[in-house]
Amino acid sequence: MSNVSEQVSKAAESARETVAKVGESVSDFFQGNPFATPVGRKIELATDANLLATENWGLNMEICDFINGTEDGPRDAVRALKKRLHNAMSKNNAVVMYTLTVLETAVKNCNHHFHVLVCNKDFVQDLIKLIGPKFDAPQIIQERVLSLIQAWADAFRGDPTLAGVVQSYDDLKSKGVEFPAADLDTLAPIKTPKRTYDVLTIREQGQEPISATPAQLTKLRADLDVVNQNIKVFRETLTDVVPRKETADELQLLSDLNDTCRHMQQRVLDLIRYVSNDEVTYELLMVNDSLNSVFEKYDRFVSNRDGEKQAAEARDLIDMGDGKSLGDQLSALKVTAASGEPSSSASTSQDAYKANAEPQTDVGLAAAVSNKLPTEHEAAEMEKWLENQSEKKTKEQEENDKL
Repeated sequence: MSNVSEQVSKAAESARETVAKVGESVSDFFQGNPFATPVGRKIELATDANLLATENWGLNMEICDFINGTEDGPRDAVRALKKRLHNAMSKNNAVVMYTLTVLETAVKNCNHHFHVLVCNKDFVQDLIKLIGPKFDAPQIIQERVLSLIQAWADAFRGDPTLAGVVQSYDDLKSKGVEFPAADLDTLAPIKTPKRTYDVLTIREQGQEPISATPAQLTKLRADLDVVNQNIKVFRETLTDVVPRKETADELQLLSDLNDTCRHMQQRVLDLIRYVSNDEVTYELLMVNDSLNSVFEKYDRFVSNRDGEKQAAEARDLIDMGDGKSLGDQLSALKVTAASGEPSSSASTSQDAYKANAEPQTDVGLAAAVSNKLPTEHEAAEMEKWLENQSEKKTKEQEENDKL
């Protein structure tokens, strides 16, 4: 009897797996290949163990930006992560570990919409199946999955919209599943914490927050969608611009987007002061973080471009010859050659110097000395003059003695 029950159980499990595969195929047919989406391509690259020797954290954070900054980002990311795990489980453990890292990073850094999809009971149950007997996953992967489920359950226990992961965790605990010991000192927060100090600082400077009506909240979220679209265009434009090949239109577009988004950020900060809804405040803070992130990227772009411009100007100052030889450059600067021969085109200052200088005889040193020797007549005249000077001095001395 037990054998029959076991066979029925296996048949039922096989049927459920077949239905799941058919459902996945249908989903791919209607929604397309999950790796064909922008975030899906990023996830496929970030989990490619054949290309990456270790996790690429820069790429992982770009995935988080796609999830937070696009309307379909959360859904597309979950589909890509799920398919990556299914395809790699029991085939490539490195890809599985990379995928779990991307999943963990996204939960820690992404918005509530993504949390709802990940904490859905169906998604969590799918993770649990991947570490079941069928796939024979190694212990390190089993512990990694269980650790994620435990961390999410602890973090989201107070949020009714994320109760699916809590229920799955409690079911596993009731069945005696042992979870890895959590090191609370090393765990990063699951949710990006609300920056309460920012909120308090802003609110201290203005009026008390007010409770928004449902209509106002709807309008507010519509406005936030507009802000997120601008952030998306700003980020994508920064990514698409080719360094040192920017067109004037591209630079103008970036400048306009920067100005627009900065005005929007001021509006977001004002809304944080006015709105008392915690969930909306959290969304506003997330948008503010996204704005600061894209502003930082733009500032780096401007700084790098200014640095390259200054370096180019410095090279232009040094390279005054435009490829000419040193002699040509000296000639252009009207500098006399070092050989002692006068330049064919003497400068005005040199002409002025020559005009005021004493005439120079183009003779040798011996000839010059010989030309300066006095004649006999000149010598006699000099001797006579010296005698007169001596007599004059003697008379002056005698007169002084008499006095």
